[in-house]
Amino acid sequence: MSARRLALTAVAIALLSALFFTCTYVLNRAAATGGGHWAWTASLRYLITLPLLLPVMRWQGGIGPVWRAIRAHPGPWLLWSGVGFVLFYVLLSYAAASGPSWLVAGTFQLTVIAGMLCAPFLYRDARARIPLPALLAGVVVVAGVLLMQFGHGGGALDRDGWIALACVAVSAVAYPLGNRGLLLHLETTGIELNATQRVFGLTLASQPLWLAVAVCAFASAGPPPIDQVWLAAGVALGAGVIATVLFFQATGMVRNEPSALAAAEAMQAAEILFATIIGVLWLGEAWPQGRALLGALVVAVGIVLFSVVAARAAAGDHQATQELRSDRGG
Repeated sequence: MSARRLALTAVAIALLSALFFTCTYVLNRAAATGGGHWAWTASLRYLITLPLLLPVMRWQGGIGPVWRAIRAHPGPWLLWSGVGFVLFYVLLSYAAASGPSWLVAGTFQLTVIAGMLCAPFLYRDARARIPLPALLAGVVVVAGVLLMQFGHGGGALDRDGWIALACVAVSAVAYPLGNRGLLLHLETTGIELNATQRVFGLTLASQPLWLAVAVCAFASAGPPPIDQVWLAAGVALGAGVIATVLFFQATGMVRNEPSALAAAEAMQAAEILFATIIGVLWLGEAWPQGRALLGALVVAVGIVLFSVVAARAAAGDHQATQELRSDRGG
């Protein structure tokens, strides 16, 4: 396959993955508007994701290496799964009740800079430095998010709006922090696991906490409605399995081609577009207008700029590329 055709194929696969990632925002919003408890929305997704990943593992290195890695060092796996999966998704599910799916989807794009900002606290080598071009691109994303939030709030955010903004912002930091923390642990212990094995391992290690969240949900709201179970299963399959596999496949295809990798990474900006269209057509949400619409466009531009900068910096550097890829998804 020619380089041009390979790049176009990777971009198409990445765009398809963005469509499936959008399940997280739209289906969580549907569960929230349908009266489903946010704790059930959060716990059901990962309780269902685990059995869905089991068949995939046969072609992704197997379960054995993952189980041995967890048994050898259970502490880091419990810690980083608690941060990168449990804290991340509990807060994202709670925020789903606060506003339309495009608003949550756009705000969560803060994750593209969160991993970079976590670097000085995690690393003790050259990776601790924050590149200025990437930081400037990140500022563009933050500006767009603020425009979206204040535009949606009519120029001012109420108490619930600020709480939702804080929840999504912390969630956007927790996801890449958990992934990078686990990568650093695997690096220091010399354990080699591929992306799918890491996702499976974090999902498995997080099960005790998800069971605790489910118990709290049952105590607060009783058993989940069957519709909420199906919506959570849709998120688990669409975002937890299909989108993740597609995205890692796309970025893996062009990992040593900076411009193609940047294009594939930038396709995540389409999540805002997909969330808007599906939310309007399926959930009856209002289109973003005025400052909110401008903010969504600024976020998309910032993601593209950040992807270009990050991909060029990571080109030819396996470790940097691995970390770049680990910060995407949800």
